[in-house]
Amino acid sequence: MNKIIFAHLALFIVNLIYALNYSIAKDVMPEYINPSGFILLRVLGGVSLFFLFFKIFINEKINNSDLPRFALCGLFGVAINQLFFFEGLNLTTPINAAIIMTTNPILVIVISALLIREKISLMKIIGIIFGFIGACNLILNSGDFSFNNNFLTGNFLVFINATSYALYLVLVKNLMKKYNPITVMFYVFFFGLIFVFPFGYENVMLIDLQIFTTEIYLKVLFVIIFTTFIAYLFNGFALKSLTPATVSVYIYLQPLLASLIALFLNVDTLDMQKIISALFIFTAVFLVSMPKKVKTD
Repeated sequence: MNKIIFAHLALFIVNLIYALNYSIAKDVMPEYINPSGFILLRVLGGVSLFFLFFKIFINEKINNSDLPRFALCGLFGVAINQLFFFEGLNLTTPINAAIIMTTNPILVIVISALLIREKISLMKIIGIIFGFIGACNLILNSGDFSFNNNFLTGNFLVFINATSYALYLVLVKNLMKKYNPITVMFYVFFFGLIFVFPFGYENVMLIDLQIFTTEIYLKVLFVIIFTTFIAYLFNGFALKSLTPATVSVYIYLQPLLASLIALFLNVDTLDMQKIISALFIFTAVFLVSMPKKVKTD
């Protein structure tokens, strides 16, 4: 039970980090670092930290037969996931991207059913619907969703990102069962670095450190240490005890946590719409994460 509680706490922290990251990363790109260059810095920082922890604390051997799965996880969970999201975000609106990302839990459930034969229970379906309604209500209340054809390419890239991350959550689950999460993350980021390097190298070379302020340095460190290292590691710990569907449904917390942060900073107000959305989202997390019950007639 303690492992389950820790897994849920880890997921809450991960999505709190992601909620904070939207405003923090936005201040860095593209004025100081272009998106693909920032992604390469994230992956370089991530693989360095995971390697350090792996060598000091774990130093675990892996089976060569698992290398193709590690490579796929690096491709879908790091390279495509991050590159397509930032490129898509540049070609669409933040509201469009946020709405499209709410499809991730639905994609996870479908892919889990196809690849690992995980049963799609009625409670999970109801939970996903509740979460989708709650998250969309919050997101749409903060701006305008547009079907403008000018955003079609960006919307498509963000959807590929959502699909890619769903594939990653399902593929990495078996690796998490077999190895320590630090081991898994080191190899996933190692392969991710191979895929990302050609796309980000030139932009990293264009970075002018002379225009960096102390605040920008701190924000870059936040993205590398918290949004990359801690978020991926805590997601890994959660996947050892929870299903990919449960991990993915926590994405619905992000707009809620962003609203709570805005309330805390006195840049937003609490209203009935936010309260109702919060109830829908917490109900979704509860329903999707409910343990399987004994079959009854």
